[in-house]
Amino acid sequence: MKKFKWMMMVSLLLVAALYADKPVLKIAYSDWPGWTAWEIADKKGFFKKHGVNVKLEWFEYGPSMDAFAAKKVDAVGVSNGDAMVLNATGARNVTILINDYSNGNDKIIGAPGIKSIRDLKGKKIGVEIGCLSHALLINALTKNGLKESDVTLVNMATHQAVQTLESGDVSAVVAWVPHSVNALDKIAGSTELYTSANEPGIIYDVLAVSQESMMKYKDEWAKVVAVWDDVVAYINDPKNEKEMVKILADRVGVSEKLYSRFLGGTKFLRVGESLKYFKKTDNGFSSIYGSSKWVNDFFVKNRVYEKNVDTKRYIVPTFTEDFVKSSK
Repeated sequence: MKKFKWMMMVSLLLVAALYADKPVLKIAYSDWPGWTAWEIADKKGFFKKHGVNVKLEWFEYGPSMDAFAAKKVDAVGVSNGDAMVLNATGARNVTILINDYSNGNDKIIGAPGIKSIRDLKGKKIGVEIGCLSHALLINALTKNGLKESDVTLVNMATHQAVQTLESGDVSAVVAWVPHSVNALDKIAGSTELYTSANEPGIIYDVLAVSQESMMKYKDEWAKVVAVWDDVVAYINDPKNEKEMVKILADRVGVSEKLYSRFLGGTKFLRVGESLKYFKKTDNGFSSIYGSSKWVNDFFVKNRVYEKNVDTKRYIVPTFTEDFVKSSK
C-alpha cells in the first residue's frame, strides 16, 4: 500500500512538473453552441488528454471580444465576420479552426400576419445594424427580389429581439439563439421567415487566436485543434447525448429541454470535415474565404470599418491541414 501511494505521488508530481513548463492558453468563449462546446473539453478531460494547458474564460459575446482586444485572453470564439472586425480595429488575430457554421440558429422572425420575406416590403425590421444579422437580412432580401431600400431598418440590440417584436413597432426581427427561439415561443402567430440554413456558410464560427500567441505556441495550438476534434466526436456519438446536453445547458444556465432545441441549428464540424471549407476561393459561401470576402465587402459598405481586411492573410488553414495529414 505504501509503495502504491508513493508511486501515485511521483506520478502526480511528474504531471505537475509537465504542466508547470507549459504556457496557459486563455480562451474566451460565450453562449453559442459551437463555443459553449469547449466546456465539454474541460469536463471530459480532453485538454489533459492532449497535454495542453487551457484556461477557459466565460463571457457575454461582446465582452469576450473586448477581452481579446485588451489582450486579457489569447483566443476568442467569434464569427468569421467579427474576426475581421477585430483585425480591422487593431486586435490582430488568425483563424486557425472552424468550429461550426450556423445552420438555422440565426433567424428572421416575422410578426403575426407576416408569412414571407416578400411581405416585408415597405415594413420596419428590427436588426443589429452592421453585424452579421444585418448581412443575413440583406442576403434574404436579395434572394427574394427586394433591396434594403424596400424596407426600413430599426437598429436593435439582438438581446432585445423579443421585446422589439412584442412592441408591434416592427414587422420582423433578426436574431440568433436563444433570442430567435424565444421570439417564436413567446409571440403567438410569429413565423420563421428565413434562417442561416437557407444559406449555409454565410456565418462560420471560429477560434481566433492572437498572432503573437499563435507564433509563440504553435505546437500548443495544434493540440487545441486536436482537442476540438475529440469534442465533436463526443457530440456526434448518440450515447453521449444526454450527458452532452446537460454539460452545455448547465454552462448556459437553461433547462436541458430548451438547450436541446438549439443544437440542430448549429453544424458542428470535426477537423477533417472542416478542411473543405478552407478551400481558397473568393466565390460563394461554401468556403470561409468566399464567405469572409462577402461579409468583408458588406462591412466596408456599411462603414463598420473603412478598408477591406486582407482575409487571406488572417485565415490560416495549416493547423487543420496538418491535423488531417497526421490522422491518416
